[in-house]
Amino acid sequence: MAFSYGHGIVLLVTASMLAVSLANMVTVGGSENWHFGFNYTDWALQHGPFYLNDTLVFKYDPPNSTTFPHSVYLLPNLWSFLECDLRRAKLVANVAQGGGNGFGFVLKKLQPHYFACGERNGFHCKVGLMKFLVMPMPGCIDRAGKI
Repeated sequence: MAFSYGHGIVLLVTASMLAVSLANMVTVGGSENWHFGFNYTDWALQHGPFYLNDTLVFKYDPPNSTTFPHSVYLLPNLWSFLECDLRRAKLVANVAQGGGNGFGFVLKKLQPHYFACGERNGFHCKVGLMKFLVMPMPGCIDRAGKI
């Protein structure tokens, strides 16, 4: 049986479906969720690696009289990340989106992703340690190391 163009398409679609089906959902901060004063850079180092199509789930309390609001920004580069400079950052989850099941961000590009809380003009990022970066890896390996 000869290998044809049609077989290649079926193989490509099957491989793509397998990669998507093995993508992981990871709650940022684990049971700590997304809050002021937790070191998310250390958390990311301990819970990586992260892979393409993994979903990072940000869970945080919606604003009320007893909690500070939080948000999630995607910073454009390492310098912005190190300085907690939000001027060119993109808001990916506002203060209301972290409640309930949280907000999911899918890692779709093979590039560094720099995340930070943008509340209080970057104070949560600078002082509250609410920032981390991930560099997703290609491949379809799940967290248990299975292909």
